[in-house]
Amino acid sequence: MIPRRLQRAGDLRLSRRGLWCGGRHYPCTIGKGGVRSDKREGDGATPRGVHHIEAMLYRPDRMASPAVWATPIGPRDLWSDAPDAPDYNSLVRAPYGASHEVLRRADPMYDLILVLDWNYGPAAPHFGSAIFIHQWRRRGFATEGCIALSRADLRSVAAQVAPGTRVIVD
Repeated sequence: MIPRRLQRAGDLRLSRRGLWCGGRHYPCTIGKGGVRSDKREGDGATPRGVHHIEAMLYRPDRMASPAVWATPIGPRDLWSDAPDAPDYNSLVRAPYGASHEVLRRADPMYDLILVLDWNYGPAAPHFGSAIFIHQWRRRGFATEGCIALSRADLRSVAAQVAPGTRVIVD
């Protein structure tokens, strides 16, 4: 746990009340496996620790760019969640034979994604992949390990962050 005195202005902090950002708590949901220090692939847990925002991805066919540093999600964009693949926990493109998540989904959950640096570059096999901040399915509906917000709140948070912003999960 990071003592409050070591927090910096601009940090995001997950608390029991929600995701703290810019002086406000935003209601959010987390992984169905709770918050864990020993995150593993497929456990549904949100990893505890100090993470950083690595990238922002968005659907250009559904919204304008939310920030100058945001990257559009293309029709062939996927995220590898295959622990034994050399590109585990990274953006890949179709066709891709190993296990993956489709980023350009039919539903709006991945219209805007903040990619966290959990187990990122290079990734250790089986320690978890695709830990994002994204739109929730509905309030109270747990994720597979991500942090999820309403669409409006996600857009508000995205407008306040930059690459490297710390995300503190206690």
